[in-house]
Amino acid sequence: MKKLIFLVAMLLSFVTVNAQPGNDVQMADALRTSGMIYVVVITIVIIFTGLAIYLFSIDRRLKKIEKEN
Repeated sequence: MKKLIFLVAMLLSFVTVNAQPGNDVQMADALRTSGMIYVVVITIVIIFTGLAIYLFSIDRRLKKIEKEN
């Protein structure tokens, strides 16, 4: 059974490698040349930081509620 799962996983990994395009992404090149890629990266970092802070605050609240019960 392990050999079958390993074989399927290996075959699927080769399919994904062949499905990737060989050319560069034009939008990323345009953003890089104009310097706007930094705005995109900063925006993504801010969003993920906000989500992390939100999740940690919810975790603290849940721990507090669990201790009370």
